[in-house]
Amino acid sequence: MRSKYFGSLALALILVLCWIFFINRPAPPGATSETPTVVQQAPSRSSSLPDVLQRTIQRTYAIDILFHKVYNAEWEGAYGAIGDAYLYAATGDPALLSLYTDTYRLLDMKNGTWVDDRAWVCLAEMTWWKFSGGNNKQWIDDARTRYLEARNEGRLSHHEGYWSWYNYSPGAKGNFRIFTNSNMNQMAAVACRLYEATHDRRFYNDALLIWNGDAKYPGVEKKFYRGNGIWKGDEGKAAFGKQFPWEGAGMCAIGAALFRMTGEKKYKEIAVATAQRIMDPANGWVDPKDFYQIRMDGNGAFVHFILDAYHIAPDRLSDIPVKIEKMLEHVWTNHHGTALTTLHRPVDDGIRNGWNPNGGEDGYNVNEVGTVHAQAEAVRAFGVFAYVLHEMKEQNRK
Repeated sequence: MRSKYFGSLALALILVLCWIFFINRPAPPGATSETPTVVQQAPSRSSSLPDVLQRTIQRTYAIDILFHKVYNAEWEGAYGAIGDAYLYAATGDPALLSLYTDTYRLLDMKNGTWVDDRAWVCLAEMTWWKFSGGNNKQWIDDARTRYLEARNEGRLSHHEGYWSWYNYSPGAKGNFRIFTNSNMNQMAAVACRLYEATHDRRFYNDALLIWNGDAKYPGVEKKFYRGNGIWKGDEGKAAFGKQFPWEGAGMCAIGAALFRMTGEKKYKEIAVATAQRIMDPANGWVDPKDFYQIRMDGNGAFVHFILDAYHIAPDRLSDIPVKIEKMLEHVWTNHHGTALTTLHRPVDDGIRNGWNPNGGEDGYNVNEVGTVHAQAEAVRAFGVFAYVLHEMKEQNRK
């Protein structure tokens, strides 16, 4: 009886000790004693950084073949020239440099009609000047001439009660609309670049005037910025009424340029907040899985603007490269083979202007595939992204 009693007592003691151990066992890494909160995971890279870089470079070259066939010496050509400049910076390919010094001479590009047409040309010239080592001074001289001509025409104006660039001067006569949007104010980014290249204080002052205004008239920040990355202006069709196409992404480029020029923190903060808000799917502008724009065209400019913000704050926008990677993969694979409209035409690597797999976006010739506009947008998106990946790879080596 006594042995049976002690046996039962020992068994009970073992069970109690097991129970105590169970309730006090160490939590697995990352666990807490409370009900865990479900947190949206940051997107992960599909493969290694070198592999993504190589794939992006190959795809940019493939897109480039058709772009060079349909090239024009206007703003669309400038878009592609910007993308090629970044591709050159990522690869060092001398054939690309020769292309824009000999075949498609940047000096021969047309100013176009709207002021943003010449902004893209100026940015193409200054981007090539920077990445080619600053040796082709004629590009800076030409960009300065184009800029000052537009300024002397009165296209930098306060006639609507705030400082802004306009597609035409307020006094221009003709059967056309005189309006402004964030595209026109890319001339402020041009001014920043010109100041960095020439140290001419006129360009410094112009850039600040657009953003900050003066004692009498506000600039675009006070007029349109609502905080937390939100820009609010007139609504309407993209390019013909909407003051902040791409949900204000264009302001990332201007804010980043001002931050580089001045070192003043507020420009960086606004650019970062704008990129964060736009690229957060919870705000409805991009797809929650593949991060493409749901409702608009102009994806080359859009990608470039967002990456401009990333360049000045890679630590705070560390999710952006993977989101752009997923966006471009979605385009190249025609939404993983399920797109209802052609995004990528494999026979000649033509790319559609709009990147929603179901179509229906707002924009300028949004349904075109492989035209100079659509193809130039693609070269710009893929080329700038190739450069970002190249820089990330180089940084990892340090």
